[in-house]
Amino acid sequence: MHFEVRRSVVTFGATDAEVFLGDITELEVDAIVNAANSQLWMGAGVAGAIKRAGGEGIEEEAVRLGPISVGESVVTSAGNLKAQYVIHAAAMGPDLITNADMIRQATWTALLRAKERNLSSIALPALGTGVGAFPLVEAARIMAQTARDHCLKETSLRRVIFAVLGQAACEEFTEALKKAADEI
Repeated sequence: MHFEVRRSVVTFGATDAEVFLGDITELEVDAIVNAANSQLWMGAGVAGAIKRAGGEGIEEEAVRLGPISVGESVVTSAGNLKAQYVIHAAAMGPDLITNADMIRQATWTALLRAKERNLSSIALPALGTGVGAFPLVEAARIMAQTARDHCLKETSLRRVIFAVLGQAACEEFTEALKKAADEI
C-alpha cells in the first residue's frame, strides 16, 4: 500500500492538521480513533483493521466499557499498535446507521478524550463513511470544521491527522481542511 503524508495542510491555533493516505494502524501517534458503533464491538472496516493489527484485547477492553451513547467516545489501550491509546468514537448505533450530527459529536468527543489525557497527537479515520455509508465529502467537511473548532479552544493537541484510504478521500479531506481554515 502507498503511504503519503501531507504535512501541515493547515494550522488551527497551535495545532497542525494533516492528511495521511494509508493505514491508520501504522501511525506513531498518541492515539488513533476507531470508527465505532455504540456497542463497541469491532467487526469490519477501520475497527477490524485496528483489531487485527492491535490484538483482540482492544475489543475486549472496549466492550467492557460499553454500550455507550451514539456520539460518545471511550479510551482503551492500544495493544500491539504504535499508538498508546485507541479512542472508540461511536459514530453510529448498533444498526450501523449514522448522520451528520452523530459524526460531529463523535469527532468532538474523540478530540475531548485526547485533551483530557493531555495527548499531543491523534489520528482519525473518515467516520461513518464505511459501513455507515455516509457521503465522504460531507464527512470530511464536518470533521474538518469540528477539528478546527476544537483546536481553536484550549487543547493539548498539536497534531491532528486525518488517516484515509484512497486518493479521493485524501483530496476531499485536504480540501475540507483548507476550507475550514479559510472560515476562521
